[in-house]
Amino acid sequence: MSDGAVSCEALEYIRIRQRRMYGVMALLFCLLCVGCYALFVGSLSIDLNALLRSVLQGGLSLSETNAHILLNIRLPRILSAILAGSGLALAGAVMQNLLKNPLASPFTLGISHGAAFGAAVAILFFSGGRVDSMNAFAISYVSPYSVVFFAFGGALLAAVVVLMLASLRNMGPESMVLAGVAMGSLFSAATMVLQYLANELQVASMVFWTFGDVSRPNWNELWILMAAMAVTSFFFKAMAWDMNALLLEEEEARSLGVNVTRLRWIGMSLASFLAAVITAFMGVIGFVGLLGPHMARRVLGEDHVLLLPGSAFMGAVLLLAADTLTRGLFSPFVLPVGTITSFLGAPLFLYLLIYRREPHA
Repeated sequence: MSDGAVSCEALEYIRIRQRRMYGVMALLFCLLCVGCYALFVGSLSIDLNALLRSVLQGGLSLSETNAHILLNIRLPRILSAILAGSGLALAGAVMQNLLKNPLASPFTLGISHGAAFGAAVAILFFSGGRVDSMNAFAISYVSPYSVVFFAFGGALLAAVVVLMLASLRNMGPESMVLAGVAMGSLFSAATMVLQYLANELQVASMVFWTFGDVSRPNWNELWILMAAMAVTSFFFKAMAWDMNALLLEEEEARSLGVNVTRLRWIGMSLASFLAAVITAFMGVIGFVGLLGPHMARRVLGEDHVLLLPGSAFMGAVLLLAADTLTRGLFSPFVLPVGTITSFLGAPLFLYLLIYRREPHA
């Protein structure tokens, strides 16, 4: 191939990448718009004019009630939705590339089911649920951090078992997804056994935890989520070009100097860790890790230099919009956001099963 042809291809790639960069910026702009709108959605209204005047005057001179709602309820909830949506979608995009399977995601690999099992163990043996005295239908936890710890352990256990099975039996990438489905079924069965042994209050606590709720993390927990997101994002950014090479056949990727086995292990471990942290703090939020990357791929293509941040922004927009929708349509009642994402994700899952295509460069 002549130098002129190479230069033309390089210039064409640069033009396409610059054009698609506008798509990433558009997703970021959408996220900012949805986030600003979400600040004012809820059972109690906040005066937008008063908020703008106070910001322009260099302070936040809202009433004590409005300031509490804004800073301690809505803002942490919005940040939780952004972190959870972006993290799950980012993990899903990495898993789909490394396993060469469009159905791969933290939910379909059994990580969410493992977390649910861990939370059930904590509720049954270490914390127990209780009914909030202010609301007969509200569930809280005597020891919430034990629930988070065991949920995190269950999620990591599911991921480690799938990875070990793949290593011991020399499974192909597609078989890892089937192993994840099997592990998810096993953890679901174990969770049902624990529910059978639990009393009514403990069963209610277990079911409530699996709904997925972005309002659970407080500011201290948000810092933990931010740290996990920052560390894993740094490594994923460094792996983007190797993941692009993996779009080719594995032998071709190896000929380009990519250690496919090491890339797959490191990437899957980091993606599983990120999904485990998010699920431990917020419960089961299904299909965001499946839906976000596929929607971003339609706009940005397969280049992971752009696809990874695009998937993160898309996942954040989806989850934040779904949570805002539940707060706005059913106010003062708030549906768990996990139910909305499942309604959106299940049709896509069936579509991919029916019209599945092999990944291409």
